[in-house]
Amino acid sequence: MRLLRRMVRDERGSSATELTLLAPALIALMLFVVLCGRIAEAQLHVDDAAHQAVRAATLARNSTHARAQARETATTALRQAGVTCQHLTVETHLDGFRPGSTATVSLACEVGLADLTALGVPGTTTATAEATSVIDQWRGIAGGSSR
Repeated sequence: MRLLRRMVRDERGSSATELTLLAPALIALMLFVVLCGRIAEAQLHVDDAAHQAVRAATLARNSTHARAQARETATTALRQAGVTCQHLTVETHLDGFRPGSTATVSLACEVGLADLTALGVPGTTTATAEATSVIDQWRGIAGGSSR
């Protein structure tokens, strides 16, 4: 009986046991925070790329060039930010492409999360963004016509 009481009161090694039991949970929590940070960072970069793309589209002189400029600018902005899209969709809506009208660029970037496999998360997430800008009222359009 005395031996049993002494064993129950003996706390040697309990810290090591607690650390062993808590370490996996702490590591999973840390990886989850990294995952959330990666998703938030990708979203911020896609938002910025959409704004840059719509600005480039409004500076173009015709609708064909505006769409090409929007796609090129979005791709370049994401590459420079270090975001690798497994699939990038750039949609440009030009509303007639005339001074005073609006241009809207919608981006969808599928970002890979394969390097965070310890969490067992799906392999990708899609960050989307949309930006709108007015085509300058006092700017001319190529050929003097609206395309």
